[in-house]
Amino acid sequence: MTEPLDRARELLAAHPIVDGHNDLPWALREQVSYDLDRRDIATDQSAAGLHTDLPRLRAGGVGAQFWSVYVRSDMAGDDAVSATLEQIDVVRRLAERHPADLRLAFTADDMEAARAEGRIASLMGAEGGHSINCSLATLRALYALGVRYMTLTHNDNIPWADSATDEPRAGGLTRFGEEVVREMNRLGMLVDLSHVSADTMRDAIRVSEAPVIFSHSSARAVCDHPRNVPDDVLASLAANGGVAMVTFVPKFVLPEAVAWTKAADENMRAHGFHPLDTKPEAMAVHQAFEAGHPRPVATAATVADHLDHMREVAGADHIGIGGDFDGTAFTPSDLSDVAGYPNLIAELLRRGWSEADIAKLTWGNAVRVLREAEAVSRAVAARRGPSIATIGQLDG
Repeated sequence: MTEPLDRARELLAAHPIVDGHNDLPWALREQVSYDLDRRDIATDQSAAGLHTDLPRLRAGGVGAQFWSVYVRSDMAGDDAVSATLEQIDVVRRLAERHPADLRLAFTADDMEAARAEGRIASLMGAEGGHSINCSLATLRALYALGVRYMTLTHNDNIPWADSATDEPRAGGLTRFGEEVVREMNRLGMLVDLSHVSADTMRDAIRVSEAPVIFSHSSARAVCDHPRNVPDDVLASLAANGGVAMVTFVPKFVLPEAVAWTKAADENMRAHGFHPLDTKPEAMAVHQAFEAGHPRPVATAATVADHLDHMREVAGADHIGIGGDFDGTAFTPSDLSDVAGYPNLIAELLRRGWSEADIAKLTWGNAVRVLREAEAVSRAVAARRGPSIATIGQLDG
């Protein structure tokens, strides 16, 4: 009998991974100010502390990647917009620099075409509504530049939506927030509900005519962290058509890691670093803390526990994968970088997952959800034009 890891690789050759969230663009900003000669992803970049490069993407069976064009939520106004444009620019430059491996993708058909060509479809997702500076025209500009999802918040509230990791202020979405969702539906931009509060999740699903996604979130019933998805929201994805993409971040998947991470984050701040900082000097602080305080270690089995639960509650048609590589300081032991996806698929095979369900998890569901958002866009655009509403008009 074929070993699970060999079967996993065979499966991924036919049904490659669509990963919902990778922060390589931000890591390139932090490490080398976008100098791609200094971080050439055509070669192994593990010595530089990166989780991602082309050889390891190939080894991991990745067929499509949503690159996060993230900017930190303490950036505001036009500074956030400009930084988002710089993130978009580096994704485009990566695709131009590596045309044999990467193909920019804007539609579900583009994703399928890239797979047929043996290239990795490169899509973009903006992480945090602060990136549009309360401007629907800016939202449309990001879409025109290729952004195909927007995470409504990052770690902090924005004027029109509550974050999962901030004190509630709006109680979910404001009227302007609902208008943002409607405009995203009209454009065909996926509404991403990772990072948002549970009330924001519920409001967005109520308002959205298109399927929503969670680009990198796990199950709250398995690990009680506000970044994860409650069961009632998971259950609502069947009617909505959406997809929840499990993340690998240990502090979101392993209960024992939650308290440890809080202490590690406090240590980072005490040394003058942002907890999400991945520059080498910041990582040295992390590593010194870990030497004295051994961290709880997640594994592929930990992630599989979430997927088992998410499949049970949401259904096999509504789950996906969003590792959050290069956006986290720590990873599961056997999912340490983008080459590790076969280990997760092998674990699912050991648990009796069918090849049909795995094919939906890795490729089918993500392609479907984008295709359905495109169909909704055509229908909505036929009955209404671009919104020119402002936050002042709707929220006062």
